[in-house]
Amino acid sequence: MRSAFEPSLAAQRRRHLLGAALGAALLPGGTARAQPAPAYPARSVRFIVPFPAGGPVDITGRALAQKLGEAWGQPTLVDNRAGAGGMVGAEAAARATPDGHTLFVCSIHHSVLPALRPKMSYDVERDFVPVSFAARFPVILVVHPSLPVKSVAELIALDRARPGTLSYGSSGNGGGTHLAGELFNLLAGTRLQHVPYKGSAPAMTDLLGNQVQIMFSDAPTALPQIKAGKVRALAVASPQRSALLPELPTVAETGLPGYEAYSWAGVLAPTGTPAALVGRLSSDIQQALNLPEVRQRLLEAGAEAAPSSPEAFGQLLRSEMRKWAQVVRAANIQMD
Repeated sequence: MRSAFEPSLAAQRRRHLLGAALGAALLPGGTARAQPAPAYPARSVRFIVPFPAGGPVDITGRALAQKLGEAWGQPTLVDNRAGAGGMVGAEAAARATPDGHTLFVCSIHHSVLPALRPKMSYDVERDFVPVSFAARFPVILVVHPSLPVKSVAELIALDRARPGTLSYGSSGNGGGTHLAGELFNLLAGTRLQHVPYKGSAPAMTDLLGNQVQIMFSDAPTALPQIKAGKVRALAVASPQRSALLPELPTVAETGLPGYEAYSWAGVLAPTGTPAALVGRLSSDIQQALNLPEVRQRLLEAGAEAAPSSPEAFGQLLRSEMRKWAQVVRAANIQMD
């Protein structure tokens, strides 16, 4: 399938329709022996986002829906199906007809949930096929300014000198920022105490008030406080430095080799979606994510565009599932 972003598509469709009409006229009875493959999309396309509007996963889905709708010439909508940590939306997407008209914007939560909730009504590997990775959401390690550390190595040393006395806030039990902290504990041998909150904003409020000393924060929550000098940024948890704070080193660079943690979003389709259509969707999504205006829109929301092939996204998804399952078991993380 050719990409909807290719400028010659309209002309090709006109030639295709004209050729089909001529061919049908030449056959006995005016009936063509073989019908052409149905056009895609034939109607509106729906991106199911399993979280409320306004968050980074939702913004990623909306940026894609806008540009793909323009390219496809069909209404392309975001359907927010929030609930149960992302499971409600996943269940709805898994039951959708596999014809490319319903797509699922998944997140890091869907690589963690199998380890936290072994009995779910869907299986992310069985019921979906990968289409494209979409965006990476950097996690930034920040501390209260009163904490006498300016690097990851110094934070590890302070914890070892005062074991069990330092605490970190997260956006919720079992979420990406919680897992980032537990992975840090496992690799560094630290004993940072986890304090879960109902969202990043209240966690940041308590960090500003020095109720907790550390936070593995999503970028949109951390950046304003970093720029205002109210918290100190030690490192970004991504494998590479972030375009959001290019001068900030990674955790691996400054004291903990091998560490990487970030949230992310990707696009899945229901199992049974034809392989050729998956390839076409992936190509179109990759082209949309490479548009400068889309990359800028995501960057302003604290996200970095990261398009990929279906195969690369599938490998990443499986790797994330294995990685976080190990963290969940080692840290004995339980859902509330």
